[in-house]
Amino acid sequence: MKETCKHTVLLLVVLVIFSSCELFKSQEEKVIIARVNGEYLYKSDFINDYPGSLSEPDSLLFSNQYINNWATKQLLKQRAEINLDQEKLSDFDKLAEDYKLDLYTNAYMNALIVKKIDTIITKSEYDSLFKHTKQNFKLNEELLRFRSITINKNHSDIKSIEKRFRRFDSIDRIVLDSLSIQFHSFMLNDSVWVKKSQLLQKLPIIANNTDSHLLKKSNFIQFEDSIRLYLVQINDLLKRNEPAPQDYMTQTLKQIILNKRKLKLIKQLETEVRKDAIQNQEFEIFN
Repeated sequence: MKETCKHTVLLLVVLVIFSSCELFKSQEEKVIIARVNGEYLYKSDFINDYPGSLSEPDSLLFSNQYINNWATKQLLKQRAEINLDQEKLSDFDKLAEDYKLDLYTNAYMNALIVKKIDTIITKSEYDSLFKHTKQNFKLNEELLRFRSITINKNHSDIKSIEKRFRRFDSIDRIVLDSLSIQFHSFMLNDSVWVKKSQLLQKLPIIANNTDSHLLKKSNFIQFEDSIRLYLVQINDLLKRNEPAPQDYMTQTLKQIILNKRKLKLIKQLETEVRKDAIQNQEFEIFN
């Protein structure tokens, strides 16, 4: 019976919180819904975290958990302030202040950087960076350049498609691309480096084959099952620990270049903000 009364009282508190009209919005911060010694939980704090659109039982459960969690944290904090030594508390206060300072400054600097940073990177910049750092880029898995087509075995033009796929001149590329809607799957851009694992995921019939020599440079592979024909042409292959090709490392190179620009811009902005503060007499050093 007591537990039912507690739930009824808490539900009434929740209903009172959300039944206030617009006229009382200016006073919301003064409405107290819980207290732990000298700390207060205000209605406005509760409303900001309330998820909304909850059923009556869920609203009651959320409110109960929210208030209890808040109270528990306040009680533990107050007991910590009493029982922990002052030096440790001072260290915590400094850490909290430093963290707050970092949040503010990082958010502000990032906003400035987004506006000011130059994101255009020329080919010569990519080439220069790769030339001086390529010894750091080693492959941790095999890469391939390949093309593939998976097509139904009963396709009416299968011989012509296979011929064009193997020859693959400029006209063949155009024709096969125009027919691609008829394929079960395809990969015709054979100038792009792709991880071996992606190929095996795309074509599990190859992964299930026990012949380890199938995936090698300049090799044509043809499989079929009861439904489909699989055509694969391996153009090139790079082994693990071989130097990574530049075009495969483009995104990494881009990130390195942009990070360098970002660091340079941060130093420049920090210098400018100090200089402006000195000129405006907002900052001075006392000897």
